[in-house]
Amino acid sequence: MNSKIVKKLTPYVGVIFLQFGSAGFAIVAKAALNQGSSHYTFSVYRNAIAAALFAPFAFFLERSTNLDHPPLIVCIPVIGQNMFYAGMKYSSATFSAALCNLLPALTFVLAWILRIEKVNLKSLRSHAKITGTLVTVGGAMIMTLISGPIIGLPWTHKSHESQVSTNPNDKEDPVKGAIMISIGCLGYASFYTLQAITLKSYPAGLSLTALICTLGALLGTVLTFLVERGNTSVWALGFDAKLLAYVYGGVVSSGITYYLSGVIMKEKGPVFVTSFNPLSMVVVAILSSFIFAEQMSVGKVTGATVIVLGLYLVIWGKSKDQKEVIELIQQKAATIPTTVDSKADIGPQTINGPHAV
Repeated sequence: MNSKIVKKLTPYVGVIFLQFGSAGFAIVAKAALNQGSSHYTFSVYRNAIAAALFAPFAFFLERSTNLDHPPLIVCIPVIGQNMFYAGMKYSSATFSAALCNLLPALTFVLAWILRIEKVNLKSLRSHAKITGTLVTVGGAMIMTLISGPIIGLPWTHKSHESQVSTNPNDKEDPVKGAIMISIGCLGYASFYTLQAITLKSYPAGLSLTALICTLGALLGTVLTFLVERGNTSVWALGFDAKLLAYVYGGVVSSGITYYLSGVIMKEKGPVFVTSFNPLSMVVVAILSSFIFAEQMSVGKVTGATVIVLGLYLVIWGKSKDQKEVIELIQQKAATIPTTVDSKADIGPQTINGPHAV
């Protein structure tokens, strides 16, 4: 395959991998929370595992990297993680994944304010990005607020009654869950935006990931001792869904995701990374119908369809931005040889007039 095509497709493959990883984490996290996992210790174990995994790689692979100074901005997404887990306790995995589609919109607004994302209100591609963001949020709201008739799926119909009676998470409150998840999305949007800024002056992605997770584990530990003081049972570990969620969250959702998203951000920016979030929601909705017997409704399917349309508009606008950048680089590269050649071709000249020798 042509190397140019591979290079062009690599960021897309990377973000798709991130979204499937995020979808898997939503499933295991919901299972862990259903078993009584504390969202405070969840954040601690997740960050601690990621730090322990990535610190050796950062030490051996980036110790020769020339860094003028440590990062001035390190955003610790502890608030985002805790609010997301707390919101998930009051809702379903599909509901949480649907509301996370606020993340691209919030990231786009923050990147626009900080001038990381270029927006020209007279440009069609900028209109596409703005419209696509609004359509994506609208689709998420449709999926969240509008139910409609239930789509009868054989595997959910058979197990729905038993799921309702045995699910320990019987204190669902969609409004409270939505508020908490929205705050979590704002925390993650700030994190991705600040990560993009930090990577410009601190290009050591592995070291930055290890530092973020280490400080996240320390701050999470302090927060857990303050909130759960005297309750040592929240630290208990066993071979169950909670341990699987901690390991999966640390390896995939913290370590690999933070590092890989940083690599993609260097080329595409934070909005591109988060604009694929709706894909995770669709995957979670499908998996939840099998694992948790969550009912699929017309509202969910309609919202997912609208989200895909909005996603396409954002990607189209970003692709036009990228094309313009490539054209500008090519134009600058084309003018350099011309200038050099014009100077090189200036040979001995014949001087006429009174100054001729």
